[in-house]
Amino acid sequence: MSEGTQSIKAAAIQFEGVPGDVGENLRRLDKMIAEAASKGAKLIGVPEFATSPLPFRTEVHQSVLAPKNAAVDMFKAAAKRYGCHIGGSMLIAEGDNIYNRYHLFEPDGQIHLHDKDLPTMWENAFYGPGNDDGVFETSIGRMGAAVCWELIRNQTARRLVGRVDVVMTGTHWWTLPHNWGSLVDRAFGPLTKYNRYLSENAPTEFARRVGAPVLQASHCGSFRTDFMLIPGMAVTAPYDTHYVGATQIVDAQGRVLASRNTAQGAGIVFADIEIGAQQPAEPIDEAFWIPKLPLALRAYWHQQNICAKSYYRRIGREAGLEAARSIQGQ
Repeated sequence: MSEGTQSIKAAAIQFEGVPGDVGENLRRLDKMIAEAASKGAKLIGVPEFATSPLPFRTEVHQSVLAPKNAAVDMFKAAAKRYGCHIGGSMLIAEGDNIYNRYHLFEPDGQIHLHDKDLPTMWENAFYGPGNDDGVFETSIGRMGAAVCWELIRNQTARRLVGRVDVVMTGTHWWTLPHNWGSLVDRAFGPLTKYNRYLSENAPTEFARRVGAPVLQASHCGSFRTDFMLIPGMAVTAPYDTHYVGATQIVDAQGRVLASRNTAQGAGIVFADIEIGAQQPAEPIDEAFWIPKLPLALRAYWHQQNICAKSYYRRIGREAGLEAARSIQGQ
């Protein structure tokens, strides 16, 4: 564990973006980062998929970028301009694969990277798994990266516990559909409530197991996506939903210091945090998931994983790689 802590003003951005429109999303984020910095934030979190929300729609392929791109340039310039650290993820094509790559930008120009270990559900249509520890040595201490559902897996807590002084994360957590009729609403009502509970408590439970503060930035708003029904077949159903959870800053004991529910719309939360590892309040057990996931939620997870992985092999990988090549060649 680290000896001593330092206090720093942190900000987490709750964002409403446009699928596939990287330029517009960067313009919106640039303004929100400037606002956070103007209020004294020196550590700023933006969401997972900061350059584009990720419904299962074809325009999302256009948000896949080469490792050197306009988004990296914007975040890097902002970190230098405001003398702050900024973290968030974007889809990156490298070699023959695409990754959900978290970037941590330091004011001196250094960039630290972490590829999310396992895509979640239909995310598998757009990128593949990564494999790194997500631990960065920075000018303000040891920082860890964990993205969305990485926060509810014990393997993530094991790779970070005792090794980080603060955890940066972003989320893109949706809920069940609200356009499939009253029968579905009644049948899945308890699951909808539990999914919301998981999303709102994930940063707290993770901080308690790692012993470090957690910044979580979220998407917000409603959206329509296609929902894959059968692996290997272009059979989908319209799926109207919205983001759940909250943009949060929690301390090393899991106490919520600042929070903005996704229902409140776009905005920024601020809190002074103590950067420094502490004794975890909860042990890490051997189970795969930190919370107990209901059978229906696990079935949904597996079914969408299978459908989306098939799509990625057949269509998604090449569509994203081609988009990254196209943008790079402009």
